[in-house]
Amino acid sequence: MFDYHVHTTFSVDCATPMEASCEAAVAAGVTEIAFTDHQDLQPSDMGFGLYQPAAYFAEVERMRDRFDGRLTILAGVEVDYHTETHEAVEEFITEFGPRYDFVIGSVHYAAGGEIVFPELFGGKQLDDVILPYLDQVERAVMTGWFDTIGHLDLPKRYLPKTHRDYDPAAYRARISALLDVFVAQDQAFEINTSGMRQRPKTSMPGPAIVRWYAELGGTRITTGTDSHAAQTVGAGLQATLQMLKLCGIDDILSFRRRAETRVPIDTLLSA
Repeated sequence: MFDYHVHTTFSVDCATPMEASCEAAVAAGVTEIAFTDHQDLQPSDMGFGLYQPAAYFAEVERMRDRFDGRLTILAGVEVDYHTETHEAVEEFITEFGPRYDFVIGSVHYAAGGEIVFPELFGGKQLDDVILPYLDQVERAVMTGWFDTIGHLDLPKRYLPKTHRDYDPAAYRARISALLDVFVAQDQAFEINTSGMRQRPKTSMPGPAIVRWYAELGGTRITTGTDSHAAQTVGAGLQATLQMLKLCGIDDILSFRRRAETRVPIDTLLSA
């Protein structure tokens, strides 16, 4: 199993040391883990200025020595993207991108700088949040800077009780147009399993969107748990592999130094 979305103490919202998640990965049968701590470039974010690449890379090397032969450890990063931080993201990717194995591009903020939390939905219709969010994701794809796009339909995680009627089918035309861009740009996206163990009780994205992507000719998928605690490393990955097969996806991507390799899902399931 490949868990390509794991956080550590290098993220503002995580108190789990890298070593604890490595131990958990080995115990859970995860063979490749990518530590993708937040690079928060929005000045209002509580993690702004926290991430220290040099210290992060040093800890990755220490873990590689400690778990040599037991676990493949990738240097990764989850870079927050939206139009207001475009230049800052470009500067970071230009300076540090080649040092990583794997880079996630994630949208956590609306275009105006509002974080996608339940409060964002106040006084708004679903369209007022979902459609601008998808526009931001499309802009992230068009940069060509990222190996994968994180949690494609993130807003559904934060729906307040007043807005829990979200159905991706209602947005199929817009989502399919976005998926066309993914295919045209050879851009991968992740299946983020965190929603399976919390709201919305389905992966981000779920099977419907994966199926639409496969029908459009899309094939490039990564998998990750978005773990912020050791006990969730690897959670939901086996079920995700089965789901991908049912939706018409035959392999997932493995990365080294930003270069991808396709690994057949059947090979992973048989192992």
